[in-house]
Amino acid sequence: MKQHVRRILQETACLNVAVDTLGDDDDLYAAGLSSLGTVRVMLAIEENFAVEIPGTLITHAMFASIAALAGVIAQIVPEESLAART
Repeated sequence: MKQHVRRILQETACLNVAVDTLGDDDDLYAAGLSSLGTVRVMLAIEENFAVEIPGTLITHAMFASIAALAGVIAQIVPEESLAART
């Protein structure tokens, strides 16, 4: 899952550092994630996993790290869909 998040970040987030240099718990905001970047990441997640992220989950904390994003995706994407992507 975290590899999917890394790919999405690489393609959409426009961070100040290379995604492959970030640890799973590194602060994405400190790495340059902007408000526009969060929207791009959210839309890419919804498109890639064919889901709609519930508004209650869309928080500052959701975008805090690769691990946080992977955790939210795991909550909303059916397990069988995840297995097909790994």
